[in-house]
Amino acid sequence: MKSITQLLHFGYHQAMSCIFPVAIFGTLALSNIIEMPFLYRYDAILLILLTVQYLMYRTGLETLDEIKVICVFHVIGLLLEIYKVKMGSWAYPEPGFTKVFGVPLYSGFMYASVASFMCQIWRRLKMDMTGWPGLASAGLLGGAIYLNFFTHHFIPDFRWWLTALVVVVFWKTWIIYRVRTVTYRMPLTLAFFIVGFFIWLAENIATFFNAWKYPDQYQTWQLVSFSKISSWFLLVIISVIIVAQLKHVKASRNPIKS
Repeated sequence: MKSITQLLHFGYHQAMSCIFPVAIFGTLALSNIIEMPFLYRYDAILLILLTVQYLMYRTGLETLDEIKVICVFHVIGLLLEIYKVKMGSWAYPEPGFTKVFGVPLYSGFMYASVASFMCQIWRRLKMDMTGWPGLASAGLLGGAIYLNFFTHHFIPDFRWWLTALVVVVFWKTWIIYRVRTVTYRMPLTLAFFIVGFFIWLAENIATFFNAWKYPDQYQTWQLVSFSKISSWFLLVIISVIIVAQLKHVKASRNPIKS
């Protein structure tokens, strides 16, 4: 009975941490079905997601610090989207006033939703880490991963080498999380993969509802390549590195509260 109670509490916190991602995919689904005569779809999605973020902040579901982290990820994601669209990796074929270089501004929120989940679950499950490699190792690896998303169009793709480095650098790193009064732990690399896999599932939902299209989806929708899981795996690593480092900085500035 205790294990069921623990699972229910864990599931509750997971669900509450997914409010913003769910809002994104719910908006994508509904906007694909319901026609909005006065707004382009991409513009309407942006307005809705801005409203959701405002309401989450006003109701206390997100803190001001978490909003700042989300904004950082929005910019990081938007820059990557602009580059990838320019390179023909995927496209946003619908019209919209809030498009920059062919990319709708709402697209950055899809990356920011990962940060939203990270911040929420970190706070709700009172997460911590052991064996963190430090800013130098983690920061350089995160920077190399992000850079590889851009450079693999011109030079060889180093994702598998970077994945091997992830295993080496974070070999001793464990996530500590708490459900009620019980403390659990998990290898950080396993957490990377689990979150990356679920983002890949969400990506399939997003492309099904025409959030964007890969070249092989122009004629008819089909399953996103399994190779994309590795991309999301690496993106999650960047997310965790940034969030963990910001949490560490905040804790060092407020030792009593931490």
